[in-house]
Amino acid sequence: MNQKFYDELKKILPEECIRLDEPMERHTSFRVGGPADYFLTPGTGEEIGKVVSCCREQGVPYYIIGNGSNLLVADDGYRGAVIQIYKSMNRIAVNGSCMIAQAGALLSGIAASALENGLTGFEFAAGIPGTLGGACVMNAGAYGGEMKDVLKRVLVMSLEGKVFSIPAEELEMGYRTSIIAKKGYIVLEAEIGLSAGKVQEIKAKMDDLKERRVSKQPLEFPSAGSTFKRPEGYFAGKLIQDSGLRGFQVGGAQVSEKHCGFVINKDHATAADIAELMRQVSEKVNRKFGVILEPEVKRLGEF
Repeated sequence: MNQKFYDELKKILPEECIRLDEPMERHTSFRVGGPADYFLTPGTGEEIGKVVSCCREQGVPYYIIGNGSNLLVADDGYRGAVIQIYKSMNRIAVNGSCMIAQAGALLSGIAASALENGLTGFEFAAGIPGTLGGACVMNAGAYGGEMKDVLKRVLVMSLEGKVFSIPAEELEMGYRTSIIAKKGYIVLEAEIGLSAGKVQEIKAKMDDLKERRVSKQPLEFPSAGSTFKRPEGYFAGKLIQDSGLRGFQVGGAQVSEKHCGFVINKDHATAADIAELMRQVSEKVNRKFGVILEPEVKRLGEF
């Protein structure tokens, strides 16, 4: 342990917000991952800024996560500080047809609040298992809807600790990317613009999308959702299926038999199992179709 760094952290965060050697399998939807040297849960933008500044001053690598729904952490863990923006920063407020939510709010929670207030336009995100912060960074989407369709502005923090608002037209949102990702900004909150709707119709749409998810996706196993990005002109799951890889397994990791676009932790997989499975799938698809599959899942640590 870096005692000086730890002592500085204690000046910024309550001790219960600082965990040492925290197993990352507790904080990722894959349910794998070794320990992070430091696991920090700041509760305000100011605390985030101070923690990041402390990391930079002390030369400690850091990584920002939400609820770990799109993350694969190495079995040896992470030699640095994981800063989680999640439950301690998850407030949601409704103002007319607009919603303002902190970065740690779950998309499912925002969707539930929208339903409760008769607001339509966010139904597509109801089943995405991530936080608003991550969704803004990667322009998360599903079933024909994307974050770029509903965002009005995003409050971010720069690497230098400057806090400012980016209006929707300057977010440069594309397929799984944004200016936030390109610049390495940290999302603090976002304003979402929706429309007045009928609660029954909103609920019916959410129920329909939920049914489609449950019937087509392997939700009963730990995974990180769609494992690969959609190659232009193709569907990753179809390419994997047509390469004869349905059910293909490395150790405890498997290409889902239910949906080939998902790599699942079927039986006590390690991060190495998952990474090797992804490598082999990508290699076999490229060999058969000449298409390179780019991972949608982020990696943390040494692989």
